[in-house]
Amino acid sequence: MNYELFIANRIIAAKEHKGSISSPIIKIAIVAIALGIIIMMIAIATSLGLQEKIRDKISGFNGHIQLTNFDNNNSEVTLNPISTDQDFYPNFTSFDGVKNVQVYATKAGIIRTAENWEGIVLKGVGSDYDWTFFKDYLVKGTLPTYSEKRSTEVLLSQYVADRMQFKIGDEFNTIFIKDDVNLPPSIRVFKLVGIYNSGFQDFDESIMIGDIKQVQRLNKWKETEVGGFEVFIDDFDKIEEKGNLIYAEIPQNINTQTITHKFPGIFEWIKLFDTNVMIIIIIMILVAGINMITALLVLILERTQMIGILKALGSNNWSVRKLFLYNASHIIFRGLFWGNLIGISILLIQHYFGVITLDPETYYVNVAPVSITFGMIVMLNIGTLLLCLLMLIIPSWIITKISPVKAIKFE
Repeated sequence: MNYELFIANRIIAAKEHKGSISSPIIKIAIVAIALGIIIMMIAIATSLGLQEKIRDKISGFNGHIQLTNFDNNNSEVTLNPISTDQDFYPNFTSFDGVKNVQVYATKAGIIRTAENWEGIVLKGVGSDYDWTFFKDYLVKGTLPTYSEKRSTEVLLSQYVADRMQFKIGDEFNTIFIKDDVNLPPSIRVFKLVGIYNSGFQDFDESIMIGDIKQVQRLNKWKETEVGGFEVFIDDFDKIEEKGNLIYAEIPQNINTQTITHKFPGIFEWIKLFDTNVMIIIIIMILVAGINMITALLVLILERTQMIGILKALGSNNWSVRKLFLYNASHIIFRGLFWGNLIGISILLIQHYFGVITLDPETYYVNVAPVSITFGMIVMLNIGTLLLCLLMLIIPSWIITKISPVKAIKFE
């Protein structure tokens, strides 16, 4: 029989700490562990959620990897065309992990009405376009449908629609300047069929989704010529690996660019979240550990006579130390229980009701996103438990210095 665990359970069940000096200290230790778990859980969940949400929004507008002509000189608007007659289109067959390959082309223009004007970038897409991203952020109307016939249907952001005072079904003129400034600009009439709001101001204020055939006609391209390809992969963590594989498969006149390289400032910024979270975790575990050390020392002080009796009866130092570590484990588990209960409740409330909002101009999202995974919660609890117990092994060494004779006489 594990008599150390038996005695520890008897001590816990007896509830002798309630009228002693250790009672408030034990409560403080439980609260410290619970608060530590809550803060760590919120920090990790919000950091992962914000990273995933920003990452998904950038890839929704740009794909994970873009393939463009080497001659474009990093131009974001006017692109030299690429033929769609490629071995990798519509699918990469030499390796796995590519979810979708879609064509696109862009053209800068100006939306003009009698009262106002707004600069935009017409992003032309085709029938192979994955509309999953815009389905999630569509606030009014429907998504445009593009087929063999050239379409005038477009998708605008809530930001642009409000500034131009557009509503679903409105038709408006868009002016496109030609490369030869001596020639008159081209004017196209588009029909607004859908309004989206991604909360990513940098894209919302400029991107208009339309038919790629409109861009091809404006640029006087052939039907087989496009501005580039957007590649979506299954696992974002492998974006660099897939980017290198794709680069090795495509012709020499085509360049690859991952969104991590295209928007380095944003991705470097969100990487800082990991550092901040790590600092929070270290601080919270230290606070919880120090409180547990204090509680353990007080428990040892209160049970000095019992320690002396156990040693006099033949218990070795490690057995007595295990007894108090079992007792401390019970306190840690109580803190973990309440911390998980409160922390998960807070995260679920934020996930479903979006109580905490953010400034989209700073954080690129309207509501603080959270990412909750079972594995993350389990690892956080196991890590906290093990680290706190490891921190308690050293202070429990004081038990080895207690003399049985002096301890039995201790008052």
